[in-house]
Amino acid sequence: MSTLQEKKIEKYIEPIIADLGYDLVSLRVLGSQKLQTLQIMAEDPQTLTLDLEGCTKISRAISAILDVEDPFTGAYQLEVSSPGIDRPLSRSKDFEANIGFEATVEILTPAENGQKKYRGRITAIDAEKEILTLSTQDQGDVSIDLTDLNKAKLVLTDELIKASKEKRPKQNETETEIE
Repeated sequence: MSTLQEKKIEKYIEPIIADLGYDLVSLRVLGSQKLQTLQIMAEDPQTLTLDLEGCTKISRAISAILDVEDPFTGAYQLEVSSPGIDRPLSRSKDFEANIGFEATVEILTPAENGQKKYRGRITAIDAEKEILTLSTQDQGDVSIDLTDLNKAKLVLTDELIKASKEKRPKQNETETEIE
């Protein structure tokens, strides 16, 4: 769930992150009015990771726009990181890229049975209708409206770790040979 402040900040920084060649994965403002923390998670769309150089580029570019727009009433800290293996899921494409993996999902409006939290395997996503389908152990297939999504993230499993290792380029594949 995004606050008005988060939406305002996202409007400023998402184009900057895109111009640098990265995707904004999530943005959160935490803390009190005295000291707020702006947490940014971004990734390279090709590798689905963010290295230290990318964090530095994004941090410098975002700091410049935040100094001009000044969306905070007091002091703030900026944290830029990779989403990591048990990444948050917020966009349709996040769910689509992780079909088959286990996730926890929390919705804003309780279901008819009062339930707000679900854990299950992502089986389908209808990006047009913004409907996620989770296969849960206790309720079978559950349809979740992404417009009612509070938060969601992948569950760290052996299967996810194995898939992550397979996606990641090997060290010698990223280096160029000099002859």
